[in-house]
Amino acid sequence: MKKRAIISVFDKTNLLPFAEKLQNKYDYEIISTGSTAKYLEENGIKTTQVSEITGVKEMLSGKVKTLHPKIHAGILADIENPTEAKELSDNNIESFQMVVVNLYPFEQVASQDHDEQTLIENIDIGGVALIRAAAKNNKNVAVVSSINQYEYVLENLAENNGETTPEFRRGLALDAFEITSKYDSVIMRELAEDKEKYTTMFLNKEGNLRYGENPHQKAALYKTNYKSAEYEFLNGKELSYNNILDMTSALNIVSEFYDVNAVAIVKHNTPCGVALGKSINEAYLKAFDADPISAFGGIIAFSKPVNKEIAKHASSIFLEVIIAPDFEPEALEILKTKKNLRLIKLNTPLKEYKTLIQKDYRVTPFGTLVQDIDSKELDKDSFDVVTKKKPTAEMVEDMVFAWKVCKHVKSNAIVIAKDFKTLAICGGQTSRIDAMETALNRACDGAKDAVAASDGFFPAIDNIQAAAQCRIAGIIQPGGSIKDKEVIAAADKYDMVMITTGIRHFKH
Repeated sequence: MKKRAIISVFDKTNLLPFAEKLQNKYDYEIISTGSTAKYLEENGIKTTQVSEITGVKEMLSGKVKTLHPKIHAGILADIENPTEAKELSDNNIESFQMVVVNLYPFEQVASQDHDEQTLIENIDIGGVALIRAAAKNNKNVAVVSSINQYEYVLENLAENNGETTPEFRRGLALDAFEITSKYDSVIMRELAEDKEKYTTMFLNKEGNLRYGENPHQKAALYKTNYKSAEYEFLNGKELSYNNILDMTSALNIVSEFYDVNAVAIVKHNTPCGVALGKSINEAYLKAFDADPISAFGGIIAFSKPVNKEIAKHASSIFLEVIIAPDFEPEALEILKTKKNLRLIKLNTPLKEYKTLIQKDYRVTPFGTLVQDIDSKELDKDSFDVVTKKKPTAEMVEDMVFAWKVCKHVKSNAIVIAKDFKTLAICGGQTSRIDAMETALNRACDGAKDAVAASDGFFPAIDNIQAAAQCRIAGIIQPGGSIKDKEVIAAADKYDMVMITTGIRHFKH
């Protein structure tokens, strides 16, 4: 029996070599429609028009071409079922072995802010019907629903004497159902008056991880339908669940300073050292010096390429991951001597990385929480200096630096910094005074003339008193407490600078 393939595609990329091999190497008869048939014929590939099979010309400006029993019965029939096989024979209908379809680019059109009528015109009907029919009958039919599958299909044909295997067809069917489900969800979202009513996220499993946060927890990495960071794995053991969380935290901080020399060291999803420098070497040494004990077994992110000098130092300590925009060849050679050290080259520019995630999703037993990510930027020209004493330009820069770091620390959070270097970071406390006192104890004598950032307002003056005892020079905080007047008065009493931002950065 001669094999038959129906081909009807919007995107004709790489179609010719695929169709040519189907016809000339694997003896497929090609049935096609409209522009696809014309394109194939013009390039020397013989086709049979769908209208020759159905006896009906294309209708409604091409909206109806393949929606006909002689097409869909040929796709849906179970040829191993005697009753269905007889129905095909009685109606002079031949079965199909392959369906090659890709859809109108509805999402691409929608992204160009077209009117609703244009969107509706770009909703594919016949293509979706063909894909779903072939996917449903994957026992007998191979459905090719993406241009990225052409080589994959040809390889399977070559390995199996011109036939596709059942397991292969089933895999193609699942891919097809994924495509049509995404297609419908995008249409639903774009046509809805309330676009916030429908949130669509598709998870495609990229691979299993060794385990989750703990060895008894199973874990896997999934890619979503949103754009992901692009990176290269250069060395070391495979990334773990915790590695990926820590890398994300470190890069989130460094991306706040994407245009300068910045380094962030993270341990257990918490920053332990962050610094800026005149060079990336200076930034690294300052960040490491902020808390060298916690840096042991940490994850380090760089805003600039890692060089030989940094590599020499980093290779002398135990680290889990180093991630940077690049590694100089000599640096890579040195670091690769640590066979378990994971080296990751981030190919996505940090400025773009900063915008990759727009929504934060958290699954709870009460439902899934969805919120915008905390991307609020501090405008140092619009915040309020609320104390009598005014900050120097250098103090303002340190305050902005500490504030940006504080945004990435769990509440209640306090960050103490000086000269673009964190001196102490304390987060996850149940009271703000605990966070302040712990941070001050960690900073020790370094707190003199430093600044402190708080992710939330101060509910009492005890925080100001503690800061004053350690000779903190300035505090940056959201403001908004019912005791703001008392807090500001306390700052004035101790000759401190205080800036309020009007922005809260809680991180639960």
